[in-house]
Amino acid sequence: MTAVFVHGVPETPAVWGPVVSHLTCDDVALLRMPGFGSPLAEGFEPTMHGYAAWLAEELQHLDEIDLVTHDWGALLALRVLADQPANVRSWVTDMGDLGDDFRWHDTARTWQTPGEGEALIDAMVGASAADRAALLVAVGVPEHEALGMASHLDSTMGEAILALYRSAVNIGTEWGPGIDRIQGPGLVVSSMQDPFRNHERAARLAKRTGAELVELPDAGHFWMLEDPAGVAALLTDFWARVG
Repeated sequence: MTAVFVHGVPETPAVWGPVVSHLTCDDVALLRMPGFGSPLAEGFEPTMHGYAAWLAEELQHLDEIDLVTHDWGALLALRVLADQPANVRSWVTDMGDLGDDFRWHDTARTWQTPGEGEALIDAMVGASAADRAALLVAVGVPEHEALGMASHLDSTMGEAILALYRSAVNIGTEWGPGIDRIQGPGLVVSSMQDPFRNHERAARLAKRTGAELVELPDAGHFWMLEDPAGVAALLTDFWARVG
């Protein structure tokens, strides 16, 4: 069994490092989205469809999987899970339901706006490491993790972010119907202090897929960094019940 972790935006696999350090399982894979702390391969299109195809291919190379996802990694997983890959034993997500009423948060809509998106990315990439870290702290990254995360925010990641979000303006209508095909044991994590998430949507996703719903009353968007030991225990308990 391989525990596979997928990060979000603007992150790298390092976001899962503290949780993994508390796990006792030996077989762990931390997947890195192309362009996020790595170059964009020639010919790769950093769109939601390109990244979904990338994730599906990465999973095909593994045997039985327990999939753990966050933010954009979770969105990509919802698309891949809709195709019912046979080697995914269980899945964990912190995203809510997708549907016709899905609405992006303010920062996402800025990235989706030509001119404004480039200006915001340029300001982020051009800022000092300390200022980039301060921006991350402002959206919930723990201070002791912010500088490391900020160090990976470069022009390549900025390019990928703009292309990804602009491809996903209608993600609710495009990918929402596929959620009804998702099967297998699932766990929806609802971090109640997350400014980018909606508990009602999380509950709706759990209901549509038959997944369990766990509420983290004091957790924000970066719940895996805020309490890595607690998250590791949560995952271990879930996997034990699945097995």
